Amino acid sequence: MKRLAYLVPVLVLGLAVLSSSIFVVDERQRALVLQFGQIRQVIEEPGLNFKVPFIQEVVYYDDRILSLDTAPIEVTPSDDRRLVVDAFARYRINDVVQFRQAVGVGGLRAGEDRLEGIINPQIRAVLGSDGVTSNTILSDERAALMEQITAQARARAAVLGLEVLDVRLKQTNLPAQNLEATFARMRAEREREATDEIARGNEAAQRVRAQADRTVVELTSEAQREAEITRGEADAERNRIFAEAFGQDAEFFEFYRSMTAYERALRNNTTMVITPDSEFFEYLGGSAGGTPPANR
Repeated sequence: MKRLAYLVPVLVLGLAVLSSSIFVVDERQRALVLQFGQIRQVIEEPGLNFKVPFIQEVVYYDDRILSLDTAPIEVTPSDDRRLVVDAFARYRINDVVQFRQAVGVGGLRAGEDRLEGIINPQIRAVLGSDGVTSNTILSDERAALMEQITAQARARAAVLGLEVLDVRLKQTNLPAQNLEATFARMRAEREREATDEIARGNEAAQRVRAQADRTVVELTSEAQREAEITRGEADAERNRIFAEAFGQDAEFFEFYRSMTAYERALRNNTTMVITPDSEFFEYLGGSAGGTPPANR
């Protein structure tokens, strides 16, 4: 029993020592074995590994491609039109020993802060270089600018043991204080274009109306001319017929004309004051010796 009482603590201690000396490196990781802060071993292959218990410690680093979203920064292209640029980067830890020496115990967070401090100045330098305008940044040349930023950031990040794979510009906007002025200018331009379109439309409408009015006047004048011609021809034909009828029987034609005149003159209780021997009432008895009535 006494042996068993001593054996159990020994076994527990042995298991504790054994468990603290064994560590596993995942296939997505690389590891450093540190002893009093000094690097003793670099583990780059996944599997089961051993270390000195209680003296050595293991620090793990992600071996995958990582992403970093940088804080928005203001850049000033060569046309002095300030822009707010939001970028992100793809990177990986290329050398864990160099990375550990560069960032110390800060780990990945400190490394990303250092990397952002490299990328943002390169964005400002490239986008603010001569010949690069805001229109260039927003055009198809944007891809070439991002490649240039990536190349410069990759060269400077190598001292951190990092490999920058790609830097991309997510958003490119105007600063908030410039948005209202830009929108006002855009509204003014649209209103000017609308005014020009309205003016051109009114001008075209006026031309159409003038042409229509001219056409109406021409058609009306032509119709009146043709009507006058037709009316003149009708009057001439009527006069010809009257003349021909008068030539055939002048006495009857004169009688007919007098009857028509009576009908028109004595309509609606008309009162007439004329001399008794007027030729107007010739066919009402004046020529037969009777005295024509003075009025009717």
